[in-house]
Amino acid sequence: MKIAFYGSSLLSAYWNGAATYYRGLLRALAQRGYQITFYEPDVYQRQQNRDIDPPEWCNVVVYEGTVDALKNVAAEAALADIVVKASGVGFEDDLLLQQVMKAARPGALKIFWDVDAPATLAELKGSSEHPLRTELADLDLVLTYGGGDPVVAAYRAVGAASCVPIYNALDPETHHPVARDRRLEADLGFLGNRLPDREARVETFFLEPAANSSDLRFLLGGSGWKDKPMTPNVNYIGHVSTRDHNAFNVTPKAVLNISRESMAQNGFSPATRVFEAAGAGACLITDHWEGIDHFLKPDEEILVARDGQDVRDILAGLTVERAADIGRSALQRVLREHTYQHRAVEVDRQFRSHSGRKEAAE
Repeated sequence: MKIAFYGSSLLSAYWNGAATYYRGLLRALAQRGYQITFYEPDVYQRQQNRDIDPPEWCNVVVYEGTVDALKNVAAEAALADIVVKASGVGFEDDLLLQQVMKAARPGALKIFWDVDAPATLAELKGSSEHPLRTELADLDLVLTYGGGDPVVAAYRAVGAASCVPIYNALDPETHHPVARDRRLEADLGFLGNRLPDREARVETFFLEPAANSSDLRFLLGGSGWKDKPMTPNVNYIGHVSTRDHNAFNVTPKAVLNISRESMAQNGFSPATRVFEAAGAGACLITDHWEGIDHFLKPDEEILVARDGQDVRDILAGLTVERAADIGRSALQRVLREHTYQHRAVEVDRQFRSHSGRKEAAE
């Protein structure tokens, strides 16, 4: 079956947290026989900051950030058996949704894939005339980056016929154990862009523990933090290319996952960073959110902190040997249960099930 997928970017992870998710899932679906074309706009300097070349397993169409170019690529949805419009494309999202679904042929499976369900649902609840809300009745399926039962129930409440979470996972071909890099040595590392929905939590879980632990070294990676006040024991290295993520994860004694506020409130929303770190065999400390134990076992495969003091206490008692044990256990768990191959099985099942229902109804 042919998939036309309209998303933010497959080729660039620059200000694009969904890149790893798209790459892992779409490659796994391609291996199951799907023919995929990914449409991405040339916006936010992503094309100038590509971190992968166009892959063999997916045709990538980059279009200009103009309405005419958008309409031209949207018309190509008519060629697909499955049409997917993702959230957060970054250029005229509402118009793109309308044009893509209008172009889809009658028998095609029409899907909205939400990679930021809390933000999208907040918009939908705030406006009964939101373009997505008016399109939901004509869509066959909503897939989400995570969120569990609360997100499913919320989507059904605003008119979605069906909503299924497809969680982040590990792509072992891109995220795996590597040799340590002495330039990245630290007691605790955190990698994440500066976002309004996360900044206060970064202060609580990372910058405050650093300020109160002058004897420890902290490593901060990600865009936007240059003018953020931080103590001398924080080594800020700016944007970290995906090719260096494995070394970033395995070199510090532990690495930290900090959820955005909305993701933490909804729960069941592990960031891609959780599986990237586990896949590299890192010892991961995460802020608390409902559903952690659905993915990794606390105290054995992941460490959980409810505030900055917890982070300090964990670091104070964490030996190199225990950190290594936790990292090995996490790696074994994600390889066993949480790869994109596992997720693709569920996506394939959803595609075939909903396609079958459409055919039976016609």
